[in-house]
Amino acid sequence: MPYELNLVLFLTVSLIVIVAPGPDNILVLTRGISQGRKAAMVSAGGASVGLVCHSLFAAAGLSALLAQSAMAFSVVKYAGAAYLIYLGVKTLLSREGFAVSGGERAMRLRNVFAQGVASNVMNPKIAVFFLAYLPQFADPAAGGMAPQLLLLGLAFALCTWVVFSVLGYFSGTLGDRLVRRPRLADALRWLTGGVFVALGLRLALPERG
Repeated sequence: MPYELNLVLFLTVSLIVIVAPGPDNILVLTRGISQGRKAAMVSAGGASVGLVCHSLFAAAGLSALLAQSAMAFSVVKYAGAAYLIYLGVKTLLSREGFAVSGGERAMRLRNVFAQGVASNVMNPKIAVFFLAYLPQFADPAAGGMAPQLLLLGLAFALCTWVVFSVLGYFSGTLGDRLVRRPRLADALRWLTGGVFVALGLRLALPERG
C-alpha cells in the first residue's frame, strides 16, 4: 500500500478509536463537568503525554525485535491482527458506554495533569494496544522501524490531544448529551468494534499483488 494511503488509513482508524467510549475520554469529560473546561483540557494534555511515553516504549522495544528478521515482523503482524479482532469482538459484545459523572472532588491543575499522564502510563492495556497496533502500519522496506513506530505513536498522541481538547472544551454540553442519549454512545461502540474487526481481518489476509 502506498505510504500516503497507509497514513490516511492510520489517521482515520486512530480518530475512530480515540473518539470511542473509553477511560481516557470519560476522564476528560468528567473532569470538565466537575471543574470546568480548563481542567478538562489540562487532563487532555496529560493523557496525551502518557501516550507519548508509550510511543517511546513501543519504538524502542519493537524496533529491536522487528529488525531481527522478516519472520519476527510477520509474527508481530499476525499476532497484532488477532489482538485487534479480539478487541473488536469484545467491544461489540460490551454493554459499557459513556458513564459520565460530575461528582468528583476538585483537584489542582497540576494534579489533574498528573492524573491524566498516570491514567495512560500506568495502563498495561495501552502498552499492549500500541505493541499490536503501530506495527500494522509500519513498512520494513521503507527504512528504520524505530522512526516509523515513533512517528506513528506521536501522530496518535497528537490526534488524541486535539480530540480530547475539543471534548474538554465542550465537556459540559457533550456530557449532558451522552447521558441523555445513550444510543449515541452505543453507535460509537459498534463503529469502533466494527473498525477493529475489519482492520484485523485486512491485516491478517495476504495482500494481492
